[in-house]
Amino acid sequence: MTMQKVIPRLAIAVVVAVMALWLALNRDRLDPAVVQATVRDLGLLAPVAHVVLFAVGTVVFVPGALFGVVGGMLFGPAWGTLLNLLGATLGATVAFLLARSVAQDKIRQRAGAKLDRLMAGVEAEGWRFVAFVRLVPLFPFNLLNYALGLTRIPLTAYVLASLVSMLPGTFVYTWLGYAGREALVQNEAALRYGLIGLALLAAVAFLPRLVRRLRDDEKPRWIDVDELAAGLGETCDKAVIDVRGPDEFAGPLGHIRNAHNVPLADLPARLGYLKSLAGKPIVVVCHTDKRSANAANLLAEAGFGDVRILRGGMVRWNEAGLPIADRSSRGAR
Repeated sequence: MTMQKVIPRLAIAVVVAVMALWLALNRDRLDPAVVQATVRDLGLLAPVAHVVLFAVGTVVFVPGALFGVVGGMLFGPAWGTLLNLLGATLGATVAFLLARSVAQDKIRQRAGAKLDRLMAGVEAEGWRFVAFVRLVPLFPFNLLNYALGLTRIPLTAYVLASLVSMLPGTFVYTWLGYAGREALVQNEAALRYGLIGLALLAAVAFLPRLVRRLRDDEKPRWIDVDELAAGLGETCDKAVIDVRGPDEFAGPLGHIRNAHNVPLADLPARLGYLKSLAGKPIVVVCHTDKRSANAANLLAEAGFGDVRILRGGMVRWNEAGLPIADRSSRGAR
């Protein structure tokens, strides 16, 4: 990554961190009455100011409940809920995009096999997972926005699922603000129990599907030729195992540079050799992908945790015009 891209990303991360640290050290100033007076003094611009302040507060880790209560005090249950929801969604979207632009690539490159499988399971669930974690009050809202930005969940699915799923909690805090501080003291526990009940319903609805997805992701996964080619650049972060016979390995289709030639029939006897490949994720290659699938299942059963199958094999690799090694190079046997 060039310095022209690194410096702006680093600057954004530093600004957000400094603002969050300052607010953490001055949290005693974040009184609902002070925020309420500040917004009210803006007159007709108060609704816009409230939405903007809510969004900025979300980005720099100010508790959303603070703005939710203030919104109810200032604008009542209906308009307060709408403005609070807009502010929370805007802030959650900005945090999501910041994480995606600043840190996603680095995190994904350094993710281990288990984290990679977890993120793949989350991404496969998409909006369902977003809805689930939004409905469960155990997940910290501000931190969650950044964590979801590290996944490849589509932005539209993230925004819409967040908007809908945050509505119950937003209404609760807006109503508490509208009813006043005395009502906050008396009714918060009952309303919180209501949110917990809603969270349990969400867990029953979403968790079994996610668990099944994560179990399925323990199986070997596929990788496309473009993704593999990108991963074999300067970092060379994958070990390619070509399970064709030696004649095919040196034949017309050639083989991928630095690939290890371990024919499928020899694979059970070569597991010790494969475990010596510095713990890299393994990509299995053959003519198309049928033998590769068999080899990947064998490796998974032998305890290899991160095994991919090259979709389309060397046929697809050649069709894509990707580089092959010198055909005289026979690789590891």
